[in-house]
Amino acid sequence: MINATEPEERAYLEEIKEKLALAIKRVDDAVRQYSSDLREKKRYIHEHQSGMDEADMVAADQSINRMAFTGEAAVARKRKLFKLGQSPYFGRIDFRTPNQEQALPVYIGVHSFVDELQRQSFIYDWRVPIASMFYDFELGEAFYSTPSGTVSGSITLKRQYKIRDGRLEFMLENDVNIHDDVLQRELAKSSDDKMKNIVATIQRDQNAVIRNETDPVMVIQGVAGSGKTSIALHRMAFLLYRFRDTIAAKDLLIISPNKVFADYISNVLPELGEEHIPEMGMEELAADLLENRYPFQSFFEQVSALLESPHPAFIERIQFKSSFEFLSQLNQFLLHIENTYFTITELRVGKVVVPRQVIEQKFRTYHRVPLLKRFPLVSQDIRDYVRNATGRKLSGQEKGTIGEAIPRMFRLHQLMDLYRDFYRWLGQPALFRFDPNRGLEYADVFPLIYLRLRLEGISSYDHVKHLLVDEMQDYTPVQYAVLSRLFRCRKTILGDVSQTVNPYSASSAETIERVFPQAEVVRLFRSYRSTLEITAFAQRLRPNPDILPLERHGPAPVLAHCASLGEEVAAIRQLLADFKSSGNHSLGIICKTLRQAEQLHRELAALGGVHLLTAESTTFKEGVVITTAHLAKGLEFDEVIVPFASDRVYKTEVDKSMLYVACTRAMHRLTLTYTGVLTAFLPA
Repeated sequence: MINATEPEERAYLEEIKEKLALAIKRVDDAVRQYSSDLREKKRYIHEHQSGMDEADMVAADQSINRMAFTGEAAVARKRKLFKLGQSPYFGRIDFRTPNQEQALPVYIGVHSFVDELQRQSFIYDWRVPIASMFYDFELGEAFYSTPSGTVSGSITLKRQYKIRDGRLEFMLENDVNIHDDVLQRELAKSSDDKMKNIVATIQRDQNAVIRNETDPVMVIQGVAGSGKTSIALHRMAFLLYRFRDTIAAKDLLIISPNKVFADYISNVLPELGEEHIPEMGMEELAADLLENRYPFQSFFEQVSALLESPHPAFIERIQFKSSFEFLSQLNQFLLHIENTYFTITELRVGKVVVPRQVIEQKFRTYHRVPLLKRFPLVSQDIRDYVRNATGRKLSGQEKGTIGEAIPRMFRLHQLMDLYRDFYRWLGQPALFRFDPNRGLEYADVFPLIYLRLRLEGISSYDHVKHLLVDEMQDYTPVQYAVLSRLFRCRKTILGDVSQTVNPYSASSAETIERVFPQAEVVRLFRSYRSTLEITAFAQRLRPNPDILPLERHGPAPVLAHCASLGEEVAAIRQLLADFKSSGNHSLGIICKTLRQAEQLHRELAALGGVHLLTAESTTFKEGVVITTAHLAKGLEFDEVIVPFASDRVYKTEVDKSMLYVACTRAMHRLTLTYTGVLTAFLPA
């Protein structure tokens, strides 16, 4: 067995760093050679292009492209080697199969490192099959799956390392709770402006989700702080590695809740050596699918309206359009359109009469084609019918007569007219409110898109090979029906029904299963983000007997009563001063509404370094951030202040959801300030 002691491990680390430095030098030499060859090739072509034919030019272009691609690959390899030089590996298992005399050490890192001169693997990428045992097993019998079968054996040693800037900070050995020890050290640290990779602390249940290759749809229902977003991103990195011959980063798509969150998670995949995955919000997707024809309310605006002026009729419209019954009735209406909106009559073209039955038969032939796309196909079939009947080519006028007559037999052609007709058919026209100046209500956006998908068909997202949907609880059955038809690929869907910001339109894992019956649902109950004290406090808002907080302690949350608004602002200023001398990196001041956040930002702006996050923000900054609970979803802060926590501010079900989201953003310290009477959602 090599490296039995810590001094031997330290010596081995230096040896690996030397090998990495040599490998980086070789790559540097290769890059210089590629650059030199590329310049020489371009110079040669420039000097000889007058004597080159087209085939020579094509061959020369291909040669230049190959050299440039090889050079780019070398630069990417250098980046990975340099990253390994900072922290070569984080784990080790010694594994022995029955036919081996001695266990072989397997060092595991973010990337693999093979010494090309010695043809030996020194570090294994965390995603290779053998590395899965590090996450799944302690000492003793173990196995791992490969494309060619299962390999069984035993783990005789297991170690975990923390290497930073090339220095070994600590080493843990053969401990059943090895991951918990490292987790405690990692979670006790301060957060900053970017989510980090978690390869060194992936847990067994998380590993199963990350490496799942078989299920077409995975639904991850995870409690606040369970790491579900991080797990999903590591899953994307694993799939890109596992299927690198058939999937590239550009073939994946992330549906993220907002631009700030997208920025917050933007480091994870590059840290794991993968390219940035395209991302978009639901509203961006909607604007694209409606071709910007109709302005519409955003989800943020819908929630803001519910927080500031929750009108009963508005709530009723949202609840109805967020139900499975609504989706079912939309599907029934589409059948009704199919059966009754096409009033077929016989068609006279010159001397030829096309019988009604012929037109109907042609129309039914295309039952698999979206309804509004059938008219040109039927028109062409009728032109062929008339041409065969007359034995001659048709005139332009005759073709035009047929092309105009077939669509005229259909009652309505405009998408908005058909959608409005749906509510008439329901006998509830008041459930649809459309003001051309203010646009569609958010609850109408995806039902309208669903009609367009079914009636016109959309293929602009056929290239996507895996879809990742975050904050699943905020999307309705109709939205999932749209995603199901628009993206025929595999999907990873994640969220937490306890963190909905609109309880009138929330979806649980069970709801999503009804749209995707083939889905594998995984529930994650262990919470890593907050201390036990903060988790217990949040449980008073949303009790969950299944939650399993990590055993990490900190100060109890503080409920600070203030005599006046001025005193409350002064108390928050003092908390900011305390934060700046605490050594923590991030503090979130999380309000219920944007109006409150803007008002408080004006009060605190003079202190400097206080950032306001709005729906228009695109980046997440370290330091002090003021925002709303809606926009803070998915983010985490070392410290959180929840101002205005009185019974005047937090009184409805939507308010309660916002308060829960706000409190569960805190990692180490939580303070709620209020004047008057504390919200009834927090009984003493």
